Amino acid sequence: MTLRILLRCMLPRPNLLPIAISVSIRTITTSPDVLAKALPPRPKPPPESEIEEAYVKGSGPGGQKINKTNSAVQLKHIPTGIVVKSQATRSRDQNRKNAREILAQRVDDLRNGDQSRSAIVGHVKQKKAASASKKSKRKYRKLEEEKAAVAAAVAGEAGSKTPGGQLETEEHESDRQTDKTVSSIRTRI
Repeated sequence: MTLRILLRCMLPRPNLLPIAISVSIRTITTSPDVLAKALPPRPKPPPESEIEEAYVKGSGPGGQKINKTNSAVQLKHIPTGIVVKSQATRSRDQNRKNAREILAQRVDDLRNGDQSRSAIVGHVKQKKAASASKKSKRKYRKLEEEKAAVAAAVAGEAGSKTPGGQLETEEHESDRQTDKTVSSIRTRI
């Protein structure tokens, strides 16, 4: 919804036009299904006593700052043996935070399996993608049926002329009209 607010300049010059400002207001709605199926909370990182932390040199794009400094963070979860490396930014502090989030997610996946947050999020995304794909297939199938019906109607009109160029009897034309009606009903179903 867009609200238009007209402001008038309070300057002494009478030849100025009013200035129009456009303000956009968005409303966010959620369906009851989404509210009922809330995702589990994000997993907490393991305690510091279970983590070995090392700073290593990064690699890849980023130039001298990445390749010559120890800004990449490598974490090892001692009880499970999971190793995570984060080189998302050039900042060591941000990489530490990012690595701990990734490690918490991996430990959650290992402990909870199909009940982990990432598994549930992945399942929800798969369902949405499948629904969108199904809707798209339905749409294009309907379009193909409509094209086929139009092509059949055009072919029926072209074939209804006799070799002499005159139309066939009204009896045959009424049969064709019935066939068109039946095919249009089938496309709607």
